Amino acid sequence: MGQGVRLAFIGGGNMAEALVRGILAARRVPPEEILVTDVRDDRLAYLTTTYGIGVSSDNAEAARHAETVILAVKPQVMSRALDDLRRVVTDRQLVISIAAGISTTTLADAFLRPVRVIRVMPNTPALVLEGVSALARGTHATPQDLETARSLFEAVGRVVIVEEALMDGVTGLSGSGPAYAFLIIEALADAGVKVGLPRDTALALAAQTLRGAARMVLDTGKHPGELKDMVTSPGGTTIAGLHALEQGAVRAALINAVEAATRRSRELGKP
Repeated sequence: MGQGVRLAFIGGGNMAEALVRGILAARRVPPEEILVTDVRDDRLAYLTTTYGIGVSSDNAEAARHAETVILAVKPQVMSRALDDLRRVVTDRQLVISIAAGISTTTLADAFLRPVRVIRVMPNTPALVLEGVSALARGTHATPQDLETARSLFEAVGRVVIVEEALMDGVTGLSGSGPAYAFLIIEALADAGVKVGLPRDTALALAAQTLRGAARMVLDTGKHPGELKDMVTSPGGTTIAGLHALEQGAVRAALINAVEAATRRSRELGKP
């Protein structure tokens, strides 16, 4: 393991894989310049076989020569990973963290010298290049560091820049949000089956409906309420369905879900 590593992922879980796959698909970084670490040998074997990237079980050695170090471990084990990196990461390297709830200050304080840190909250649709990532700059990071991170994560979807104080809210909304969307798709598909549709047809209709609706919001720039009204004719089927959703407090349930996930993100960030 030597020179030539542009990206070192510390942690080889689902999000790291999503980012690797997206970055490779967008041809941002060649596979021979990506290195991923993990504690599981079977996981490392899968990653190198599937993507042709370098793998290692040694966090410190992986980070030592990397231009950019991406911290992709779970928040609960971040302190252990930082212990491995404390003495090898320098101010010549950019550190990007995708761990929920952990501030750039907490990360920077873990190193022996000032370190440039960018905090990112991506989401798993990065796996299909449809993710959204929120970026926040730490104290020592430069505007160019932010642009470097933006370029990297734009390879897997859209990017927004936010103040770090808003990152827990981002985690609760877009970080956890794909799970909410999957639950809604599953429920809609179940509903389709209940009214007589074949399972595969119901699932395809549900998933594409959400995909198309999201595309309309993003591409038209219209408010979701305006787009909703375009579908809703007086005395028609849609208003009957919307009434049932309001009776089921779907709107309140989604708001409560984002609030609960945001609170949990804040808890994960506490020492």
